[in-house]
Amino acid sequence: MDELRYQVDLLNAMNSRLQADERMYRLVCSTSLSAILYIDCKKGSVRTLANWESFFPGVEITTPNDISKLYSYIEEPSVLSFRDLLHTNKPDETISGTYRMADENRYIEVEIQSLFDQMGSLSDKIIRFKDVTKEHAQNDELTYMAYYDSNTGLINRNYFVSKLSNLIKRAEEDNSVISVMFLDLDGFHKINDGMGIVVGDEIIQVFGQMIKRYENDNVIVSHFNNDTYCIAIYNPGAALNANSIFYELREAVRNPIKLTNGSEALISFCAGVADYPESAQGPLELINCAEIVMFKAKEKGRGQIQYFDAPILKDFLSNVTIENKLKDAVFNENFTMNFQPQFFVESNRLRGVEALIRWKDKNGEMISPSVFIPIAEKNGAIIPIGNFVIKESIRNYVQWKKKYDTDMILSINISAVQFRTENFAQSVLDVISSYDVNPEDIELEITESFLIEDFSDVIVKLEILREYGVRISLDDFGTGFSSLSYLKGLPIDTLKIDKEFVDSICIDENSRIILDTIIYMTKKLGFETIAEGVENKEQYDYLKSVNCDCIQGFYLAVPTDSEGIERLLADRSL
Repeated sequence: MDELRYQVDLLNAMNSRLQADERMYRLVCSTSLSAILYIDCKKGSVRTLANWESFFPGVEITTPNDISKLYSYIEEPSVLSFRDLLHTNKPDETISGTYRMADENRYIEVEIQSLFDQMGSLSDKIIRFKDVTKEHAQNDELTYMAYYDSNTGLINRNYFVSKLSNLIKRAEEDNSVISVMFLDLDGFHKINDGMGIVVGDEIIQVFGQMIKRYENDNVIVSHFNNDTYCIAIYNPGAALNANSIFYELREAVRNPIKLTNGSEALISFCAGVADYPESAQGPLELINCAEIVMFKAKEKGRGQIQYFDAPILKDFLSNVTIENKLKDAVFNENFTMNFQPQFFVESNRLRGVEALIRWKDKNGEMISPSVFIPIAEKNGAIIPIGNFVIKESIRNYVQWKKKYDTDMILSINISAVQFRTENFAQSVLDVISSYDVNPEDIELEITESFLIEDFSDVIVKLEILREYGVRISLDDFGTGFSSLSYLKGLPIDTLKIDKEFVDSICIDENSRIILDTIIYMTKKLGFETIAEGVENKEQYDYLKSVNCDCIQGFYLAVPTDSEGIERLLADRSL
């Protein structure tokens, strides 16, 4: 009897446990957001569980053959893959796949777990369907952010490099050419500063849409950053190539862009083109070559195009090397000063000296100012270099003045970049004051390029300096955009005639006529005249005959260091 009671109690306990498990099982299924298909492979029966109706409403599956009813719920291109996944059985491994459902923008993840008995036969199978639409959308958004530019909708730099790599592989197999064109809007920072960032962004978008129309299987279009874009053209032909795209785009921006705020903006752009395999073998190198020549195009003006060639790369690499050396030289003030004497023509008496900067790098190589000064003007290094020249040349001048009590003028060349700094005039006056130099002994040489931008600001600064007695000289007159008409409005003391005219006065009648006219008119205006580059007696005699005031050049004295000037002063003091 006790044994029977024990068995009954045991059965009751087991039944209670099964009922509890059943309740938990039903609760889990009813709250699950997934749909579950359970297949008893031994019996050949199928049960649908959990959230089945929300995935496949009205679909009853009772046998394994009924599973084919699900195929119509999957987007057509993926049906075969979906079918193969449902019929895949792998022991001790969960397999899965993600599919888009037909006729709706919803994605499901299918996960399958197969169970096998001790004999290795398939016994049970569970198929779970999970809605992953939100996760898929988030993934799409992350993918878009990773590969596309949000402002223009064009692919970004990283994705462009990846796609260009694939194009290069394809071109290598097909023995084809790829043209890469790097585009940069001209003066875009002025648009941003003058019209605002919002307008700038709209212009970036509009121009992006202009180049997007060229996009196809053989043309990749990208927005790199801010105002730069890049286009790759596979196997360019007569109908579509970098040149044709450039001129079509240039024509498209000939008229002002109408903006949403009602205003208009006129834009232009420059482009550089490099070809695979002629210019480079890899994607990054190819893009860099196109960018290098784009900067070369900008040197020629707005709306220009330049094609890559080896000399351009050589010049670029040389400039990069010099720029890197220049940073160190500026930091350590690794420069020296030379000075070229100037003489009065009538008496050969010393008028003064022109300060000339010299730079010898760590390897002992002399680098010409004509090479490093333009680089310094581009990267801003000209400002500390210019400050060094002013201080160092005045320091030398003070030493000569004390030692020889000489009466002469110190001429210092000023860069346009340096001159445009807000406190330029005051900084010069501060240096003059700190060395206790008579401002009338200092002459600042400017070039005609100063007068192109912000003429009124130039005049104000020049007048401030002249009020304190500093002399102003207009250098290299006779080249570029010379105009005698504006001389009457310039607060200058001296006009320097460019060497180009001096070189030809003895062999070219026109040069003599122009030079005679310049000297006559400038003397009438009350300016002193100095002829540069006088190298022989014939030139000297002619300049003397037309009453040029002063000369400088190899005929009377070559540039020399401070000690050389001291020797010259010592000889003349005897």
